[in-house]
Amino acid sequence: MANFSALFTIIEEKNCPLYRRGECLQLSEKTIACPGGSEVCLILVRDMTQILFEMLGNSEGPDGDLPLPVYNCSGCTGLIKFQLSSEDSDEETAVDAEFEIDPAKQSLLNQVSDIELFQHFSEEELVDVLQFFEEIEFTSDETLVKKGEINSNIYIVMAGELVVEDDGLPLAVLERGELCGEMSCLGPDISVSSVYARQNTKLLAIAGDVFSQVLGEFAFVQKYMTLLLAKRLRKTSEARERELESCMSGRLGQIAPAELMQVFHMHKKTGVLIFDLPSGEGTISFRNGEIVLAEFDTLSDRNAVFALLAEKKGTYRFTFGLSSEAMEIPEIGDFMGILMEGVQRIDEEDEEV
Repeated sequence: MANFSALFTIIEEKNCPLYRRGECLQLSEKTIACPGGSEVCLILVRDMTQILFEMLGNSEGPDGDLPLPVYNCSGCTGLIKFQLSSEDSDEETAVDAEFEIDPAKQSLLNQVSDIELFQHFSEEELVDVLQFFEEIEFTSDETLVKKGEINSNIYIVMAGELVVEDDGLPLAVLERGELCGEMSCLGPDISVSSVYARQNTKLLAIAGDVFSQVLGEFAFVQKYMTLLLAKRLRKTSEARERELESCMSGRLGQIAPAELMQVFHMHKKTGVLIFDLPSGEGTISFRNGEIVLAEFDTLSDRNAVFALLAEKKGTYRFTFGLSSEAMEIPEIGDFMGILMEGVQRIDEEDEEV
């Protein structure tokens, strides 16, 4: 009796951590050979052992007039379907078969081959994925994303550099292989920062919802995006903390009182902002970013805030914490409403002068 041997081709793959569509599995009476360089999946070994028993029990083999049988693995984090290959199947149908790629696609493949996001795709998968991307270019200082506007795209830097900033504060510099607009994979949203090209820059662009549908089924892409989002959030938080620390003390000539108050409001800080001014000391007490007390000269609360907004010379410092009494005092009003009214008063006074 001849030794038993069967060749299977993977015809469908979804999130499998080990194997890819088009790869081959060789089954004999004693061994299972997986695609070159791949680890052996114990779940697949169990499934293939069951198939072996079934095939050994069927001495006649598959009916030549019927389609070759297709099998599923039991599944783990992913799933594969594999089909028995006929004995006379041409080597061109095997796993490592070459497929035609037009020169333009091959050029793009070569350009993205070292980019981390694309490194775990097979060549055939990558060709399929790249058709959803568009190549675009931006000149130096050209704005890609504006703060406050809706962005629905994800961008990958192919060449050049992008700068992410928030109101003039640089948060990050993105270089080749890095992503921008990654939050859009969760759906279109208002941009919390601006992005512009530091130099002539070439990008790959894809709609966030398309990215989620096409690439989201790959486990390694999900892991990459999760790690990227966590890293970006950490860097942004660190940059904002540095901004806050730089505002703990300084001179009013370097920052306007209105901007200073907005910093502590935005960061929801609790403490006392103390102004040392030529005309005396002024204080504004914040609780979770809202004003609960304000004193300057003979003025208090809203009027004290209005007067402090007009000051241009002096120093300031911020001390954390409030007394137990101050923690119970109601807010003096809506922060933005008070700020806007104060700025408007200053503008009107300047016009009268």
